[in-house]
Amino acid sequence: MTRAAVLGTGSWGTAFGKVLADAGNDVVLWARRPELARAVRDSHENPDYLPGVVLPGNLTATADAAEAVAGADFVILAVPSQSLRENLGAVAGVLAPGTLLVSLMKGVELGTTKRMSEVIGEVADVPTDRVVVVSGPNLAREIASGQPAASVVACTDMAAAERLQAACTTAYFRPYTNIDVVGCELGGAVKNVIALATGMAEGMGFGDNTKASLITRGLAETARLGVALGADPMTFAGLAGLGDLVATCTSPLSRNRTFGEKLGRGQQVQELLAQKQQTAEGVKSCRSILDLAHKHDVSMPITEQVVAVVHEGRSPGDMLRAFMSRETRSE
Repeated sequence: MTRAAVLGTGSWGTAFGKVLADAGNDVVLWARRPELARAVRDSHENPDYLPGVVLPGNLTATADAAEAVAGADFVILAVPSQSLRENLGAVAGVLAPGTLLVSLMKGVELGTTKRMSEVIGEVADVPTDRVVVVSGPNLAREIASGQPAASVVACTDMAAAERLQAACTTAYFRPYTNIDVVGCELGGAVKNVIALATGMAEGMGFGDNTKASLITRGLAETARLGVALGADPMTFAGLAGLGDLVATCTSPLSRNRTFGEKLGRGQQVQELLAQKQQTAEGVKSCRSILDLAHKHDVSMPITEQVVAVVHEGRSPGDMLRAFMSRETRSE
C-alpha cells in the first residue's frame, strides 16, 4: 500500500492527510508537539486545528519527523512557508530514493524570494520532477468535512503529477493536473496578500463593489508577475488562480481574509500576531512577493499597499485611498 507522510498538523496538512487516507493510503502526520501526536493517535481527531472531525483509522501521527518520512512514497510539506528550509533540512538526509515531495505551502521565502518548490529542490537536492505543488480553492475545514472541492496538482513531469492525482482522488476531492508549477505557486502565494486587502475593506464596512474590484485587480497583478516569471497566463483563470483567489478573499474560514478584516476594524498588526492562531501566510510573504516583483520590474500596487500597512504602519484607510488615487489608465 502507498505510504504518505505529512509534515505539519495544521488544518490544511491534517485535512490533506485525511484526503490521502480516504483515498486508501497509509498516512502518518508529523506533529512538533508530542501531546498533539498522541491526541491524533488516541482519539482520531486533531483537537487543536480540526476539532470535531473524525480522522480515518489508517491515519496516525508521530512527533519524530525522521520516523514519519522513512520509506514514504509521498512526503507532504504543510509547515509555515518561512520555516520550510529548517523543517525539510532536518529530514532531507533520510528521504527514500524516488520519494515525491509535495508542497501544500503558499508563500515566497523571505530574503531569497524563492518559491516553495525552489526551496524544496535546493534543500533536498532533488530535481524538479520530484517536486509537486497542490494549489486551489482548498479551505481545510470544508474539505475535512467531506464537502466537494477541486484542486490542482502541478509538476514539471506530468507522470509525477498523475501519480499524486491518483493517490488523492476521493468522492469529495477532485484534483486536476498541470505542468505550470510557477503559475500555480504564484497564484497560491499572491492570493493571500489580496485577501488581506479584501479583508481590510470588509472590516472598514465597504461593500461588494470594493471587494470585487480588489479581487479583480489583484488577479491582474498576480498574472503580471506570473507571466514575467514564465507562467502560462491561462493558469490564473483556473483553480489555482481565480478559484483560490475567490475562496480566500470571500470566506470567513480564510485566515488571511480574517486577519485583514481585523486590521480594517482597527486592531494592530502586532496585537494580532501575538494572539495564538494559525499562520496568515500573506503577513510575512507580502514583503518577499513585493521584493520578487521589484526584481522583475513588475507593478503590484495592491501588494505594495498591503506591505505598507503590515510592515510600515500605514492605516487600512490610507491604503485604499492610495490605491484609488493612482493615475488612471487603460485596463
